[in-house]
Amino acid sequence: MYKSLLFSINLLSASIVSAQAPAQSKLSVHWEELSAADFRDGIARAQGTCLLPFGILEKHGPHLPLGNDLLNVRYVALNAAQQEYAIVFPEYYFGQIFEAKHQQLQLLQETTDEMARNGCKKIIIVNGHGGNNSLLPFFAQSQLETPHDYVVYVQSIARSGPGEPKHKSNPATDMHAGESETSVSMIARPDLVHLDRAAQESGADQARLKLPDGLYTGIWWYARFPNHYAGEGAVASRELGEFESKNWINGIVEAIRAVKADQESLRLQNEFYERSKHPLGP
Repeated sequence: MYKSLLFSINLLSASIVSAQAPAQSKLSVHWEELSAADFRDGIARAQGTCLLPFGILEKHGPHLPLGNDLLNVRYVALNAAQQEYAIVFPEYYFGQIFEAKHQQLQLLQETTDEMARNGCKKIIIVNGHGGNNSLLPFFAQSQLETPHDYVVYVQSIARSGPGEPKHKSNPATDMHAGESETSVSMIARPDLVHLDRAAQESGADQARLKLPDGLYTGIWWYARFPNHYAGEGAVASRELGEFESKNWINGIVEAIRAVKADQESLRLQNEFYERSKHPLGP
């Protein structure tokens, strides 16, 4: 179903063993900017470590672009890869948003399979969308179902930290297109932020469901935030955005370094595959 969508990623890396290009002093971290020869050199420099910034297309209040999550996560991923070299996969919008009827697991599996075939044996999915918080760990766990010669890691959103500037809005409802996310967008893509529109719709919690803690239903988000807007984007600031962007970037840099040093995950994964063939023992 998704083969045509992938248009075979080897078109992007273009038969790595062919086409020699003049050496460059600095390798781009953008997958799509590398020549075939540079891609091979980049994979070696990255020690097979690649980033898949993971976003979505969805409404972000009245003041932010539909692709806001991907724009922000690509900004921090690219900046992190500049500090600790890794190859960053092109724009990938196909995240979880069942409220908008998207489906994507098969596409994601084929994407990571193709990345691995092209040398990315350590794939860090850098999440930029809160709706993926359950999906991506499930996807990583599902890699144990069938043997793979690569490892999938998931890096969650981590913008806050000690010393953060004081927020002007309620942190309990600052979840989607609110103060924090809008502040990061003011750093990543200030040209697409329209603060003057932020008050045109309400980002208040409508609290239309009364259920006990620990009891989940899929309609919870719509019940609380029918405008697909949670928080107060109008009070966003560059000061907060700079802090949260830097904190997020530093977390990704740390993750890249840890993944490069990780020699156990693939070994244990292969051990699991082998032992799962004989559930009753040798």
